[in-house]
Amino acid sequence: MAAVTLSGVARHAGVSLATASRVLNGSSRRPAEEISERVRAAALELGYVPNAQAQALARSSTGLVGLVVHDISDPYFSSIARGVQHAARNYRRQVLLASTDPSESAEHDAVSAFASHRTDAIILAGSRRAQADPELEHELDRYQQNGGRVVTIGGQPGAGLTVPVGNSDGAAALVTKLVSLGVTRFAILAGPAVLNTARDRVTGFTAALDAAGLAPAAVVNSAFDREGGFEAAQRCWQELKGERGVCLLAVNDVMAIGAIAGLRSLGASVPADALVTGFDDIPTLRDYFPALTTVHLPLEQLGEEAANLALNPDQELPAPVLGEVIVRESAGG
Repeated sequence: MAAVTLSGVARHAGVSLATASRVLNGSSRRPAEEISERVRAAALELGYVPNAQAQALARSSTGLVGLVVHDISDPYFSSIARGVQHAARNYRRQVLLASTDPSESAEHDAVSAFASHRTDAIILAGSRRAQADPELEHELDRYQQNGGRVVTIGGQPGAGLTVPVGNSDGAAALVTKLVSLGVTRFAILAGPAVLNTARDRVTGFTAALDAAGLAPAAVVNSAFDREGGFEAAQRCWQELKGERGVCLLAVNDVMAIGAIAGLRSLGASVPADALVTGFDDIPTLRDYFPALTTVHLPLEQLGEEAANLALNPDQELPAPVLGEVIVRESAGG
């Protein structure tokens, strides 16, 4: 059975092809309501499915938003994605998702694909790198010159707008709180030095330690995921020769979860032998034991702020989104 065409709808409704297109493809030039209703009724009767490309041409908008995350299985990114989707619905937009690894080429490929699909906006949820990728920045600049909007979450983007996140402030507040509770020995599971989010959180940790007259007993870099935390905690434990009572400050929750597992595999218990903290307060933490001390970020709000900034040209730049220290059992809470 052949697909129903727009010209077939026009004939059935007794109107011109241009009139049927204006009604069904969302043009700003609308005919009289009686004619519009006749066209819509004909389309419904014939089972016509509008052409998305034709609609985009008529409206000068595809109705699509591109969202780039590093790993959709990570609850941090899935929570942000939920917030983006929630806000995008208010603007009658659909979200296209690209889940990449943190490599520069993967991000570039995702941005290039979204640009070729003429998405109305691109949101980058993954941490930016300390040294910007020239090819990625060029692609983003070209996309904006063609009318697209770019928003990043956290970091200092070379292109577009950003939803600022108080990563350094939250990390400093966490250390200050733990020092007030009597913790005096700290090690930092720092993640990758090339990622701005990890660097900002390490900066906050070290600034607060310095203010308290303390220095980290160890700083270990690793991957920004559960396996990175597992490996970093084991290296740290060996470097400190099993010193009891040290607090391992992980730069995100999934690393902290991995760190607890890594310590457990060496026969060390949390919090009896070592303390562990994270950052983000991802939703799945309620399923882990011991309950994780962390810095709570409103992750869905971050996604909503990014979507509002991307889709509303009149939206004011948001204030930095700040975290809240949550002390739980993993740090003796």
